Amino acid sequence: MAPLSALLAVFLFPQAQAALAPECEGTQAPDDYNEQVQQDFLANFPALFSTLSPIHAPIPHEPGTGSIGLDLSYVPQLGCDQRTVLSYTKTEDTNKTPILPRPRVIFSFRPIALGNAEIISYGGFALLPPVPIDQTYNTMVSTEFGMGMRLSSMQLGLRAHMTLQRTVGNIAGAFNPEEDPEYADVYFASSSGVDVSVGYEMERMTPYLSVGMTEVQSYFWIGDNDAEGGAVMNNLHPYFGPAISLGTDVDLTEKIGLAGELYAATGGYSKLSGVTDNVDNASRYGNIYTGRVRLSYELGRAE
Repeated sequence: MAPLSALLAVFLFPQAQAALAPECEGTQAPDDYNEQVQQDFLANFPALFSTLSPIHAPIPHEPGTGSIGLDLSYVPQLGCDQRTVLSYTKTEDTNKTPILPRPRVIFSFRPIALGNAEIISYGGFALLPPVPIDQTYNTMVSTEFGMGMRLSSMQLGLRAHMTLQRTVGNIAGAFNPEEDPEYADVYFASSSGVDVSVGYEMERMTPYLSVGMTEVQSYFWIGDNDAEGGAVMNNLHPYFGPAISLGTDVDLTEKIGLAGELYAATGGYSKLSGVTDNVDNASRYGNIYTGRVRLSYELGRAE
């Protein structure tokens, strides 16, 4: 099955020359280059850098308290080997911003007694409104729900999360930027997952480790406002694999908190059965290694 991007190149743009970024000119495709693998990686990548990872301890706040803050996530800048498609004849413009900012609210509810222990549940909500970034408009809505328990100085936690994302703009780019008109593309993605975490309470900080599984789904429509119709890019290997966070949650003052973590989605996929073959290295379909921080203002105890 030929990748849809290759079909577009042959049938829709027979006279066009694909656009290579200047820094990528002369780059040669590796011997194991696979067009579908490259396209699936690019389809999974935005959803992976926008997942709602913890950036907090297994128990983010004491019962009846919460915080409002700002998440800052580093968006890895892809090299030519990761963002060049159509057998290394066209470069996708993926490196639009190095930082993803996202306001986030978290609130811990009143505890539930479990024998001699207490279960502290919490909920979180994050929103990136439709702001323009390099001629694209991005909207992200994220939620989380979790619960944690103390065992002496240890914290144990279980958390579920989900993110919905929409990007509208000239994402794919024209084959000939000087002659071809620009059309709006639409990218939809969702990520969801479950993780377990463990933390160790110290005087003003709680180092933590979170391990779980994350699933990604995506849909990419090229040429949304083209009167002749557009095309759908099929992601045949949506990401499904591990997600790991290693970080520290720190109380800088009674009201100001700071958390930072290293986040990794190491590779994996859920294959659409019977549609296409797959390569052995699952990380080629999607992976990310990045850092994230959260600065927050602590809210007082609810009456």
